[in-house]
Amino acid sequence: MILGSPITPLEHAMRTVLDWLHGTIGLPWAWSIVALTVIVRMLLVPLTVRQIHSMQNLQRHAPEMKEIQRKYKQDKQKQQQELMKFYRENSINPAASCLPMLAQIPVFFALYFALNTFAKEAARPGSPIFGDNFTWLHLVKITEKASHGWGPLLLVIYVASQLASTYFMSTTMDRTQRTILLLMPLVFVFVIVNFKTGLVLYWVTTNLWTVGQGLVTRRLVPKAPPPPKRSSRTPPKGGEADGDGAKTVPGQPKPAAPARQGAPRKVKRKKKQARR
Repeated sequence: MILGSPITPLEHAMRTVLDWLHGTIGLPWAWSIVALTVIVRMLLVPLTVRQIHSMQNLQRHAPEMKEIQRKYKQDKQKQQQELMKFYRENSINPAASCLPMLAQIPVFFALYFALNTFAKEAARPGSPIFGDNFTWLHLVKITEKASHGWGPLLLVIYVASQLASTYFMSTTMDRTQRTILLLMPLVFVFVIVNFKTGLVLYWVTTNLWTVGQGLVTRRLVPKAPPPPKRSSRTPPKGGEADGDGAKTVPGQPKPAAPARQGAPRKVKRKKKQARR
């Protein structure tokens, strides 16, 4: 297989870990997949930390990036150039938020081929795993397609967990990107329905891990302070000119008005009436 050849070592590693979890630890095959998912996510913790830091930077500089987008709204090429320049100046890596997901793609395909091998060996008499119990909660069999039996129930859990993980991990995205990510599980479910149930179980577990990670991230990532509300009494940012033309700086006392110089005040005197 062309696609399987580059990840064959990773496939062997997946099978070795699953064999160890099942044979040495004594976990059922389905729960071995759950434990394997937890191990993979623990190994990805350094990338997750970078992801959290990237989200912090994006949220911290979100108002400035929105201002750049507004300023160059009519020129998309200039907008991208200014955003890339802004990323370099502030050491922002937008791709860092996707690193954990990208790192899981080889694991996903390696587990896919490992489960295909398990399905063939489990059906062959004389195999060490022939006749083993491959069911999860006595509902689904991890070596069968997700469309069989109670597999659609697991697909519903997958969609719900994927929506929840997307909701927590896309807080810094704009509305369009977030909407696309929220709609993706509903589209992918028609593809995943042909996968082995064990693969869907792996993805459900990693989604639930992401939800828990999102709850922690929401506590770690500070919310961007809202812009101050302005009223008719709030002076503009550069200072406000008073009636005499002098500018007043917010937070500083207003300078005393200079004394006006002009002609001396005329005092009207009453004329004394002449005595008759």
